[in-house]
Amino acid sequence: MSADKYVIPTHLDDPELIGLWTLDEFLAMVIPFTWGILSQHILIGILLAGAGWWGLKRAKAGRAASWLLHMAYWHLPAGFTGMKATPPSYLRLMAG
Repeated sequence: MSADKYVIPTHLDDPELIGLWTLDEFLAMVIPFTWGILSQHILIGILLAGAGWWGLKRAKAGRAASWLLHMAYWHLPAGFTGMKATPPSYLRLMAG
C-alpha cells in the first residue's frame, strides 16, 4: 500500500497566483505595460511595469497581504478604499 494515499497541502494560506505573481503584483505590471502599448511608448511601459512590480514587492516585504489597504485607509480620503462599515480614520477615540 502507498503511504501517499492522502495529499495534504503544506501552504494553505498562500495567495492565488497569476503566473508567478499575486493579483496586485500582476496589476502593478499590466497597467503600466498596457498604457505603454496604447500610447506607443512600449519601452517606457515595460520600465514602469518593472518598477511598479519591484516597488510593490518591496512595500509588501515581510508584511500582511492587506497591509497596503490598511495604509490607504489611514492616509487617503474616505471614499478611496470603498470600505463602508468602518468609521472615518480621523476618529481616533470613540464613545462606547
